[in-house]
Parts: sequence; structure tokens; C-alpha cells
Amino acid sequence: MFVYDAAIIKRFPGVRAGLVHASDLSNGPSSSALIEEYQSAQGVARVRLAVTAISELPSVAAWRQVFSEFGVKPTQHRNAAESLLRRLDKQGGIPTISTLVDIGNLIAIRYALPVAVLDLAGITGSTTVRFATGTERFPDLGSDEVTHPEPGEVVFVDETDVLSARRWCWRQSAQSATGANTREALFVIEAHHQDADREIEQAWNDLLTLLGTYQAQSTRISYRLFADQPAAGPDSRVG
Repeated sequence: MFVYDAAIIKRFPGVRAGLVHASDLSNGPSSSALIEEYQSAQGVARVRLAVTAISELPSVAAWRQVFSEFGVKPTQHRNAAESLLRRLDKQGGIPTISTLVDIGNLIAIRYALPVAVLDLAGITGSTTVRFATGTERFPDLGSDEVTHPEPGEVVFVDETDVLSARRWCWRQSAQSATGANTREALFVIEAHHQDADREIEQAWNDLLTLLGTYQAQSTRISYRLFADQPAAGPDSRVG
């Protein structure tokens, strides 16, 4: 369902990821309890940002280096977690959107790690993280326009060459965005910094807890934690 192309692993051997595949979901407005937890996480993040510049967070610094290595200016196109933290720092808060988006954003803010939440109804077959050829199609979120990636940028792409995300974790497509009718989703947490193994596992366990708390008991969850070899082997655990 989700793989790293060999060329990505060769260029970025430090990439780590935690995946959660959930089905029978309900994606209505967030409950008051989830909103309270989301706002609390934002408060903790604001305190952290008061003493540490966003660019100095190890996870953010590592993503900036990765973006630079595949030809993207990291101060022009920021990873999704950095964008959220900058918005939080400037505006003081991030409003609630929906249960699944709020859960993903909560994890991203808490750990300063990008979290993709992909509606699998809009994705055909497996998603591969690879370098773009430039011919792939990207239905831009918030626009009717279909664009194409720059050759060599890192993308999430399905089996029909439609992108779920451009510039690795910069922007998600309209086709893969969750909505009120989302019933099956893939959560992807990624990192490259020195403590990535430990922090990915913490974020991944936190995500499982949030889904267990704020989704119905009928929700089915399977999960996988990539360690030393992100694309290798059937090292999965199903709950």
C-alpha cells in the first residue's frame, strides 16, 4: 500500500516512517474532548516555540536539508509540520477542521513531524514515494487546476501517476484529502533527524491512542513502523 522507491532510500537512507491504515472511520466535527486536547497541544507547542526557533528544531532542520538536496528551497516550500508551527506561532492557534485532520495536525504539532492523512478512496493501488518525472498529475487542493511536479522532486504517487503529495510533504492533493465521507485513510508520519527512530515511534503510538479514543469501536486499524529499512520486508503488526 505504501513503499519507498529504492532510489529514495539510496539518496535518503535516514528516512523513517510510521504508518497507520484505518477503515470504518467517521470524519465528522471533532468532539469537545478532542478539541480540548488539540488546543492543549497547541499551548505546549507555543511554550516550546517561545524558547526555540522553529528552524532550530532538529526535525525541521533535517527536513530543510532534505528539501535542499532534491532542489527545493526550504524557506519557500516548507514541510507540512513546519507550516503548521509557523501558523501557530504567528496566529496563536489553529482552528479545528474535522476529526481526522485535527488528529493528524495534533500529532504534527506535538512532535514537529509532518503527518499525511490520505483518503484511500481517491488513490488507485499502492502509493510510492519516488522522484518525479514531471509527467505525473497533481490535482491541487483548493483549486480546479491540475498541475505537474518538477522533474526530480519527491512525490507520493499512485499506480495511475496521480500525486497525493508534492515536494514530499509540502502540499497534499485534492484527490487524497479527507472529507466528511472518508471511511478509509492512511496516516503517514515521517522524519530524517538523528532521533527519528524514537520520535517516530512515540508519535506513532500517540496516533494509535488518539484513533482508539476518538473513533468508534468498529474502526479497524492496522499499522506498521518502518525502522532501519523503510521499504523492506513484511515487518507489520495488525491490531
